Amino acid sequence: MTRFRQAGLYLVTSQTLSAGRTTPEIVKAALAGGVTLIQLREKEMSLREYVPLAKEVREMTARAGALLIINDRVDVAMAVEADGVHLGQEDFPVREARRLAPDLIIGASTHSIEEALKAQEEGASYINIGPIYPTGTKVWEGEFLGLDGLRAIARVARIPFSVMGGIKPGHIPGLVAAGARIIAVVTAVTAATNPRTVAAGLVRMIRESDGCL
Repeated sequence: MTRFRQAGLYLVTSQTLSAGRTTPEIVKAALAGGVTLIQLREKEMSLREYVPLAKEVREMTARAGALLIINDRVDVAMAVEADGVHLGQEDFPVREARRLAPDLIIGASTHSIEEALKAQEEGASYINIGPIYPTGTKVWEGEFLGLDGLRAIARVARIPFSVMGGIKPGHIPGLVAAGARIIAVVTAVTAATNPRTVAAGLVRMIRESDGCL
């Protein structure tokens, strides 16, 4: 979790949103750009395709000294010896995941104060707060939290949190000022013309906004 807290940028993959490139290509570029925290999230991929991809990305992140979080699947995270698993509100329950995998980093998506408090109580290692802004990567019928919603949930967070949802480079100073230190993105990197350069720029921007450089 020390490495998680220090990551700054949290890349979430999506091969269908990678401008025709494969997820390993995006991961390679991101790692070269200094990303140290990656979530493998491939909603459209079958399990038969997903498991070997998870193994490949685990090898890549391990060589680079980066953390790998698997989206949704506790079993896949354990099978490929990932560092953690990220669970949505409709996914495997946090409490049961903690019982099955006591040493995994377990993240939980939260959209309200109530969900954040429940995730903490059930043993989450971190929560993700979002969606902050309108986003095309997630079907969402609720309200977008914005900075006020972020601040409200951050006030009750006793564990680390990440933020996600429609985040662009121009949002970063405001998010950091509101308390965010781990900022998750998808298309800002995956759809970029040069993912390595963009990832490096985002890593630098987060650190500078946080006064780390």
